[in-house]
Amino acid sequence: MTFVDRWNKRVAESPVGRYFHLEFSGHRKERKGSRFFTEIRAGLATFFAMAYIIAVNSSITSQSGGTCVCEGTPEDPVCDKNEAYMLCVGVIQRDLVTATAAIAAFTSVLMGLGANIPIACAPGMGLNAYFAYQVVGYHGTGPVSYNLALTAVFVEGFIFIGLSLLGMRQWLARAIPASIKLATGAGIGLYLALIGLTYSAGIGAVTGAVATPLELAGCTAEFKDPVTGHCVSHKMRNPTLWLGIFCGGIFTAVLMMYRVKGAIIAGIALVSIISWPRTTAVTFFPHTPVGDASFEFFKNVVGFHRIEKTLNVLEWDITGAGGQFGLALVTFLYVDILDCTGTLYSMARFAGFVDERTQDFEGSAMAYMIDAIGITIGSLFGSPPVTAYIESGAGISEGGKTGITAIVTGLCFFISIFFAPIFASIPPWATGCTLILVGSMMMKAAAEINWAYPGDAIPAFVTLLIMPMTYSIAYGLIAGIITYIILNSIVWFVEVISGGRIVPYAKEVKEPWTWRIAGGILPAWVSRLVGGKKDFWRPYETDSDYSNSRPGSKDQLPEADSPVSIEVETEKRA
Repeated sequence: MTFVDRWNKRVAESPVGRYFHLEFSGHRKERKGSRFFTEIRAGLATFFAMAYIIAVNSSITSQSGGTCVCEGTPEDPVCDKNEAYMLCVGVIQRDLVTATAAIAAFTSVLMGLGANIPIACAPGMGLNAYFAYQVVGYHGTGPVSYNLALTAVFVEGFIFIGLSLLGMRQWLARAIPASIKLATGAGIGLYLALIGLTYSAGIGAVTGAVATPLELAGCTAEFKDPVTGHCVSHKMRNPTLWLGIFCGGIFTAVLMMYRVKGAIIAGIALVSIISWPRTTAVTFFPHTPVGDASFEFFKNVVGFHRIEKTLNVLEWDITGAGGQFGLALVTFLYVDILDCTGTLYSMARFAGFVDERTQDFEGSAMAYMIDAIGITIGSLFGSPPVTAYIESGAGISEGGKTGITAIVTGLCFFISIFFAPIFASIPPWATGCTLILVGSMMMKAAAEINWAYPGDAIPAFVTLLIMPMTYSIAYGLIAGIITYIILNSIVWFVEVISGGRIVPYAKEVKEPWTWRIAGGILPAWVSRLVGGKKDFWRPYETDSDYSNSRPGSKDQLPEADSPVSIEVETEKRA
């Protein structure tokens, strides 16, 4: 037995191992294959895959101008040339570097401790762009001020807390048809791959176009159209693109083929180290004003920036915003609830701990609660909505199965508060191919979709297609669910009118669906409270964390290998 094996066994047999359900801990729900050192490695992989959010979220959100006041002129209406205003925006960006790392650390650790799942949280990509460019607007030119937008996020978090306590978010995830849930996992895989191919968080192989939605990219800055940003010529000739493909992609893939532990971390670290010297063609710090500023920040190595302008700046007077405040609140609600629901469920299925009977996963209620709490607290730091991150798939693919993975990721984010210059300098082409590789692993869910029946297959395909095409998990789910309702409602109506004589082809293989999901609508703790259990926050010894059963009820789950379970199994076989 090696040193690592001995320590894995010691931790598993300790109270820590039992709390996190590590294998060999003796817990009745221990997770097979979970090892302490594997969880640490998985947490590091998730962090390196997510580290770009420190720089990207601060960059995107600061484009709103934050609390800075722009007094534009006809020649410079958005204050791009106003030195005092731009210096203020620079402070906002550094504030948000600290805020992003801090809230990601807090929510990820809380997710690991409270929900015991290997899923990390941070301010959401897409949600931050909507916050900055549509709600607040570039340099404050939108319909709602930065302060009011944060108030909408704050209120959204409290609404989510209520919905989570009542079990509505959990029920929504469980009630979604099985084919759409499977397509969500595969769609997120494509979405991840597309992120990995773009410039903002990837290798820069594709970009938006004018004549077509997307086109091949990979050119250097001097060959980009200054207005549209697409490549005019010299496509696929950017050295950083090929560095990301070979050192971040091919190198990592080969290590994975040989089952080398830490393959993803090795690929990200190799590309980052190669990209830091300033004298190379693949440098992350070119000799430009932005490159010089980034390099000056990078040279600090260790440093802590205290939040100066974005801490607790909520504004409660919404009279001047009209209906725009309500519109922003409603949009944040439906986009975030579907985004987080789809991400949490897909990551749980990817990790292999979704219960097929209830279509729920252990710790789901706490996971949704922590997400909601993170949204509210994040707004006090000046951050757009926090959500679960699909980059958690990088850690899950490294073997992460418990909350230790999320805790390690959170601790890394906490450390990055003091080493922000280093972690904010991981180039996007270092993580791009990692996202593509994780996306390829998540595509295996597509094989389980019921392609034999069009009523299941078409909505699943719409879900899978729309997610990457609209750059939104929420829009993909909306499109798939609406398609499913329309198609299957028409079939049901025709069958009723015809007295059951007109039925669609292959209906016999249609996956059954009902809103009466096993376990009920209300969360388990409510049923235990109504049943008179004093410590209602703890599950019964013989039911699952996600069952609403009570002692003596027909839904109660028997203990494994008990006479009751043997009898039930015998009846099933009969």
